[in-house]
Amino acid sequence: MRIIGPILGLLLAVTQPAVGQPPTSAPAAASAPAAPSDEQLHQELRDLKTAMEAALNSRNIDAIIANVDEQVVFTTMNGDVVTGREGVRAYFDKMMNGPGKVVESVRASFVPDTLSILHGGDMAVSWGHTADQYELTSGQSLAIEARWSATLVRREGRWLIANFHYSTNMFDNPILSAQRKLLIGGGVAGALVLGLVGFLFGRRRRGG
Repeated sequence: MRIIGPILGLLLAVTQPAVGQPPTSAPAAASAPAAPSDEQLHQELRDLKTAMEAALNSRNIDAIIANVDEQVVFTTMNGDVVTGREGVRAYFDKMMNGPGKVVESVRASFVPDTLSILHGGDMAVSWGHTADQYELTSGQSLAIEARWSATLVRREGRWLIANFHYSTNMFDNPILSAQRKLLIGGGVAGALVLGLVGFLFGRRRRGG
């Protein structure tokens, strides 16, 4: 008992704070990382636009896929709707790489009309216009002015495209213009043929 008493007193002296001193506080929890500023978010969106332009113009399908969400929905200019990364890959392979490809090369420049609308720090909506130059495997060259809109989500510190819609004016576009020229040319040719037939027929009647 004589030994236990001094040991208990020593333990109490070690564990109890000194008189007049406040108890030692627990270590503060690690502070959460600061949320990105709006300017940082907009700059990240600009960087994504630049990356996607370069990927499309160089026909780098892997780079395109790397910047879209796993459940992406893509509405193409010709009215197709493809979903998911593999759906997007299959579409671009068919149009630009496969044996029946339609597009030989493309040069696109996506220009936003204004700053993207931010919904919190993890979703954004952007829209704008583009002037595209398409070289088709048929040898035809098309200059197309189109409209686009995109919904983007931010996951693990980077933006991904969740939805992209691409369209052109159905009443005024290069394909319709080419068809009009063909029809007009055909109409003129038809009129010339009819006129020639009438001329020859008239001469034959006069000669008979």
